[in-house]
Amino acid sequence: MAKLIDGKAIAKALRASVTEQATRLSEAGVVPGLAVILVGDDPASEIYVRNKERAASKAGVNAQTIRYDAETAEETLLAKIAELNADTSVDAILVQSPVPGHIDEHKIQEAISPAKDVDGFHPENIGRLYANREGYYPIANTPRGIMTMLAHEGVTLAGKNVVIIGRSILVGRPMFALAQAADATVSLLHRYTPDNLRHELLQQADVVIVATGVAGLVTGADLKAGATVIDVGINRMADGSLVGDVDFASAEPVAGLITPVPGGVGPMTIATLLQTTVELAALHHGVTLEAGWQTI
Repeated sequence: MAKLIDGKAIAKALRASVTEQATRLSEAGVVPGLAVILVGDDPASEIYVRNKERAASKAGVNAQTIRYDAETAEETLLAKIAELNADTSVDAILVQSPVPGHIDEHKIQEAISPAKDVDGFHPENIGRLYANREGYYPIANTPRGIMTMLAHEGVTLAGKNVVIIGRSILVGRPMFALAQAADATVSLLHRYTPDNLRHELLQQADVVIVATGVAGLVTGADLKAGATVIDVGINRMADGSLVGDVDFASAEPVAGLITPVPGGVGPMTIATLLQTTVELAALHHGVTLEAGWQTI
């Protein structure tokens, strides 16, 4: 029977550390600033943004949400991003996804200064990650949060066989780069990976990370005994319940470590977003954070 990885507890500890570092910045006259742009009235996006606002307030981060209606022109958003790029009180900028179809999301992401790209989606920061460059730059929050969880559980990736399912820029691709940089042997699977090959690779995997949005895609029959299983998926079923991309009931008896849904990876994303915001503020204002603060 697998040990559960308690994402809520790990995120709580990380948020406490973020608050300590935000206090350190405040003593130096710096208040970390986060700007969130929300376009339209998508209910899920509204919930995500409110959660970010609440978490930021508790951590000592000054978060502002800039709301636009769904018909807002792309040029209006680009002008606002340029204004925020130049605003020294703003250390981190994100545009909440999804955006309306008439807006080029890639163009919006590229307009954000790489130095304020708290989501780690700017091509410059993605390139640094894939090139395994030294120095500090923002990394996508969910993959970075996963690395924090693995470190907390004492799971090292060096020499391990890691299988990632899902190749989005939010999770799969940056996770691939992080795992490679940690000296793992990594396979990145996707919808065109044949089922028999997926099963074969999963059977050999020491660590499995699934981020597809397909409920129950991975079952216990797919897994190697004792594998570490990180389930990023969150799917609402017809009865209102939330389930992951891993069939928990069959996987939990086989895995060594496993994240539940909800309460696993999800809480880490906002905690890591705040962590990155504080780090960017320290970098912008020349304040040194405590030694060992940066986990990646």
